[in-house]
Amino acid sequence: MKTISLQKPDSQFIREVRERSGQEPSHCYQCGNCTAGCPYNFAYDIPVSRIMRLLQLGRREEVLQSKSLWLCATCQSCTTRCPNQIDVARVMDVLRHMAREAGYATERNVKAFGDAFLESVEKHGRVYEVGILASYVLKTGRFWTDVELAPAMLPKGKLGLRPHTIQGAEHIARIFRRYRGEPESAEKNGGEKK
Repeated sequence: MKTISLQKPDSQFIREVRERSGQEPSHCYQCGNCTAGCPYNFAYDIPVSRIMRLLQLGRREEVLQSKSLWLCATCQSCTTRCPNQIDVARVMDVLRHMAREAGYATERNVKAFGDAFLESVEKHGRVYEVGILASYVLKTGRFWTDVELAPAMLPKGKLGLRPHTIQGAEHIARIFRRYRGEPESAEKNGGEKK
């Protein structure tokens, strides 16, 4: 069993998670309901309740380097089971974003899929299935992953060969610009050029 030092907790880490998630980690009293209800606990390197405890102890590196953050499906089982109404899934999501920002991608293929998904939505306003597949394959080198599914999916229209057009794509683009902190010109805001 690994020993964890209780000296010098990273209080800035705790504060940042509290502010970004809107949740109070200190309210967790380690009942274990989140771990007991988690359908992916078998694959985690650190169970959810232990992630919460490490967060309370301000153990930034241990938490952000955990594979569990990347394997979490955000199914909300932990949140619905919490007797203190902590949105544990939200905390896990914030921690995953913080791990990404810190350069920790312990599950490379999960990150690659997330990146391909967001790139597709940003470019087309919604997911372009073949495009996301191509991007994922290029990022991971997994050329033959699930290739046997394509013949069954194509006739059912599940893999569009061309991107779908949507109404309001400019609104999606604005969300991505706001996320990046890019300034919006009057033209991008929907104002007319005079």
